[in-house]
Amino acid sequence: MKLPQTVNVLLLGGGGREHAFAWKIAQSLRLEKLYVAPGNAGTVAYGIGVDVDPGNFPALKQFVLNNYINLVVVGPEQPLVDGVKDYFLNDPEIRHIPVVGPSQEAARLEGSKEYAKAFMARHGVPTAAYFVVTAENLEEGCEFLATKVRAPYVLKADGLAAGKGVLILNDLAQAQAELRAMLEGKFGTASKKVVIEEFLSGIEVSVFVATDGVSYKILPEAKDYKRVGEGDTGLNTGGMGAVSPVPFATEEFMEKVRTRIVEPTVRGIREEGLDYTGFIFIGLMNCGGDPMVVEYNVRMGDPETEVVLPRIQSDIIDLFEGIVHKTLDEKVLEVTPQTAVTVVCVSGGYPGDYEKGKVISGLSSAGVEDGRSLVFHAGTAFANGGREIVTAGGRVLAVTSLGASIPEAAARSYETIGRIEYEGMYCRRDIGRDLL
Repeated sequence: MKLPQTVNVLLLGGGGREHAFAWKIAQSLRLEKLYVAPGNAGTVAYGIGVDVDPGNFPALKQFVLNNYINLVVVGPEQPLVDGVKDYFLNDPEIRHIPVVGPSQEAARLEGSKEYAKAFMARHGVPTAAYFVVTAENLEEGCEFLATKVRAPYVLKADGLAAGKGVLILNDLAQAQAELRAMLEGKFGTASKKVVIEEFLSGIEVSVFVATDGVSYKILPEAKDYKRVGEGDTGLNTGGMGAVSPVPFATEEFMEKVRTRIVEPTVRGIREEGLDYTGFIFIGLMNCGGDPMVVEYNVRMGDPETEVVLPRIQSDIIDLFEGIVHKTLDEKVLEVTPQTAVTVVCVSGGYPGDYEKGKVISGLSSAGVEDGRSLVFHAGTAFANGGREIVTAGGRVLAVTSLGASIPEAAARSYETIGRIEYEGMYCRRDIGRDLL
């Protein structure tokens, strides 16, 4: 099967990842109309913003029927974990509209840490040793911390916790106290169950896979920067920047990733009959040259998408067609050898408390207009009747540049950032420096 020659696309989400997707989708010669729900002040340059909550499935149904949508692309994880694909498949009026994303059962690979770890164990995917704790076996969990693992101690909320459900602690007593606090609701219902993991020592890399549930394509890898402070200090964030390609992800290393992790993961999806037509984000740790899985996500990452998509030269709608109609093995994935560096500009105080509504200036002289950088909006909105763009989130902008090397691409991004201003603006100045 194939999509129509020209396609009406509905893209769900409103962050930097979705702006990058909108930018890429708009380049396709096969695009008729692009709608983004809800989108942001940047996505309107490529598609029509739609005031529909991605979690309101009946409203999505009405919109796709009214606007002759041929394809739905899901950006964030929550609609997938909540079953948006199943909703479409189970409704005879819209089941013919393909969704880029996994079913609710398959989305448990991200929605439940326990489910993901058990899946890895069944299919021989290398990952850290773990133990699952609930209120019923709390004392066993405390004993596991004391006798089975060494500091640092890793505690993960089983469910989705907006990126905040992971604690890494060096003190045993503190780890046991935090385990109790998590089970008592520190992260809400997400931590009713907690996964204790062995700490993996190494350097992280994110590998992205497009799959139709049978075949797959490995997309460009990336390394992101989670800590708010330079030198990887301070609190964890949603991501302060990213680099692709990653120098230590050599052909030898990536072949290990393919044979030890990607192949058994996709084979496991197929063997278990999971409906998976979308992207797999595999968070890895390079442990002395051997890849170990830290986590699965069931969608593209953010801000990694902002460095991965600019390196893909293939038509993205053609790639989507291969994903949803299980012809991915027939598609060609072309990737530029150039390096991409993304630097994220955040609101003052992030990831703690921050103010919104700060007017952003300098955008007219930045981004695709000057041919040097792409300025993806992560948390922006229109104000004063659309005459101004203001901050609307913790992560505000993701500035991406391509170059022949990390220093060249990074210099271009920082040059562009130098022309942008808003009150409280902050970014890390060392993105990619650790890879030189």
